[in-house]
Amino acid sequence: MVATDRFRPSVTVAAVIARGDRYLLVEEETAEGLMLNNPAGHVELGESPLDAVVREALEETARPFVPEAFLGVYLARFMRPARSEDVTYVRLAFSGSVGEQIAGRALDEGIHRTLWLTLDELAACAERHRSPLVLQCVRDYAAGRRLPLDTVFAHGSLTTPLVKG
Repeated sequence: MVATDRFRPSVTVAAVIARGDRYLLVEEETAEGLMLNNPAGHVELGESPLDAVVREALEETARPFVPEAFLGVYLARFMRPARSEDVTYVRLAFSGSVGEQIAGRALDEGIHRTLWLTLDELAACAERHRSPLVLQCVRDYAAGRRLPLDTVFAHGSLTTPLVKG
């Protein structure tokens, strides 16, 4: 790494949603083919992680998501030679509940469908996971990890940038 290069990880959010012993996943088209993921996506400019996870869950599942707890910060690095890409993801994972699917609302582009899987079913198809973080987040939820939502602080400067100088 050249001294002037700065490490720029990709900040994402993910929603872990359980009903009974089943977890809501999305089946999505990726450069590596059709993969399974938690409802997840990138934090956009001016957006708090909490706002991002609510938006991403709605876009990918067509269901309103209500965050209830913070699960943790997860990191993973991927080398994608086909795209000359070396990217590190920082995933902020939240757990919560969803309402019913909103009639007439389309799933986000690239999302083929949503499905509910048990932890065992999810573990049995690890080769189809978009990342190893998919299963880790669900395992942490199943183990009882819950942190307060205010563990993640978003300063107001996200929407109204501070002017220095």
